[in-house]
Amino acid sequence: MDQFVIGVDYGTDSVRSVVVNAKNGEEVSGAVFYYPRWKKGQYCAPALNQFRQHPLDYVEGLEKSIKKALKAAPKGTAAKVIGIAIDTTGSTPVAVNKKGVPLALTPGFEENPNAMFILWKDHTGIREAGEINVHCAKWEEDYLRFEGGIYSSEWFWAKILHTLREDKKIRKAAFSWVEHCDWIPFLLTGGTDVRKMKRSRCAAGHKALWHEDFGGLPPNAFFKALDPLLDGLTERLFKDTYTSDQPAGNLSKEWAEKLGLSTDVVVGVGAFDAHMGAVGGAIEPFYLSKVMGTSTCDMLVAPTESMEGTLVQGICGQVNGSIIPGMTGLEAGQSAFGDVYAWFKNLLSWPLEEVVGKSKLIDKKTKEKLLEEAAGRLIPQLTKAAQKLTPEESGLIALDWLNGRRTPDANQALKGAIFGLNLGTDAPKIFRALVEATCFGARSIVDRFQREGVPIQGVIGLGGVARKSPFVMQTMADVLNRTIKIARSEQTCALGAAMFAATAAGAYPSVSEAMKAMSSGFDAEYHPNPQNAAVYDDLYRKYVDLGELVEEQDN
Repeated sequence: MDQFVIGVDYGTDSVRSVVVNAKNGEEVSGAVFYYPRWKKGQYCAPALNQFRQHPLDYVEGLEKSIKKALKAAPKGTAAKVIGIAIDTTGSTPVAVNKKGVPLALTPGFEENPNAMFILWKDHTGIREAGEINVHCAKWEEDYLRFEGGIYSSEWFWAKILHTLREDKKIRKAAFSWVEHCDWIPFLLTGGTDVRKMKRSRCAAGHKALWHEDFGGLPPNAFFKALDPLLDGLTERLFKDTYTSDQPAGNLSKEWAEKLGLSTDVVVGVGAFDAHMGAVGGAIEPFYLSKVMGTSTCDMLVAPTESMEGTLVQGICGQVNGSIIPGMTGLEAGQSAFGDVYAWFKNLLSWPLEEVVGKSKLIDKKTKEKLLEEAAGRLIPQLTKAAQKLTPEESGLIALDWLNGRRTPDANQALKGAIFGLNLGTDAPKIFRALVEATCFGARSIVDRFQREGVPIQGVIGLGGVARKSPFVMQTMADVLNRTIKIARSEQTCALGAAMFAATAAGAYPSVSEAMKAMSSGFDAEYHPNPQNAAVYDDLYRKYVDLGELVEEQDN
């Protein structure tokens, strides 16, 4: 008998829900909901590195995307749904009251950005991250040894400390703090006591300094010494964590009625999008699975016994059970990937919007259509022109640190750069240099893993960029000098969530078994061009030299 599961994938701009046949992984329907407040740029200040999302965007998107996906599924599907699992961006924490309600959903805080979810790309806590690193270096226990040795402003504690310092009202009202991936399952299961919330092993281990060797989080004394504002907070957080093959509970009566589902539906423990995406993309031991969207998250799993004594420096943590329960999960990534291309597109769009958009020669409707057409054609036309250039022809070397550097060696204060500009430099040359820069950033991650004793036996490409840009992926294959396999599913994160839902609901005894049955496999491969690979070896060394120069100047 067919059984169905729902995978819900919260991205930066939208939430996607897919209905999947648990028997074979067939994606029978899906729906996307774009966050209306986020789309308007509300509560964000890019110049200040402030990026906040209102919980109402998440709640509305949850209900509407699931209902729309179920409506598009074959008749009778809803009655056969057995599980739901959630993935989200991260670290994306929010201040909550005792009942686990985000403060932005309580009276008096509706329009306060500090009461909202602090998105992964928010870097307002750069100073606090630096303080955490200095504090850890002085402490007798090395709480950063499973975090790659450096704490990032993209993560849990830096964001909490910054917000508590900045906002007295939040400081007084916040009982606890929760990750987005923990809050949605709590919401769906009708949770009313934040202390009973099941916390994700993935989020806690990679972003919040949790590890079983520490017996949970670092002690209160550690945080109190960092800043007295943190005194007592760990008692209101968590000690235990759960892998995402475990149930968080059953769908509450309220949400069952909203969605047209049964309260028998099991809701799985949440996790970060890249972690579930790696599972949806059929990750294998020692294969680097690159989820490529606005940023990248690079996931790797290894048998736990093979990692004994190995601590990789400069990555985003290594945690037992964080990706596939029973294995060690390692995370790295780039703070900007697709965002680099989007920045260049926005840069070129400015004169169009300011000149054409304000022209009095054409009517409003024509202007709107013209601007829409231009915006849609910019990247394809740049790609077409850039593809005609040889690797050295642009004469440029660029750094991809437009949103700081995530891996290796997190430093969100770093800035991007373009070196070698002259009067012959045009837009296609700059675009090609930016594409190459993002690929060089990917190579630096591969090099770090290998230098630290973790072999990379293959590369898997996942996400929007991997599927939509052959130019970027061929450049990536050339720069890495490795074959890259592209996952067939366009929704690998949501598919991975569906696999976890099927496991949590008991359809499979393990995530590995769910992967075998439900994986959609691969539908493309990119092989390196030997001539280009040789040229990129030299250009990569120049990229590294430029990075060292920029970092030295920033210091």
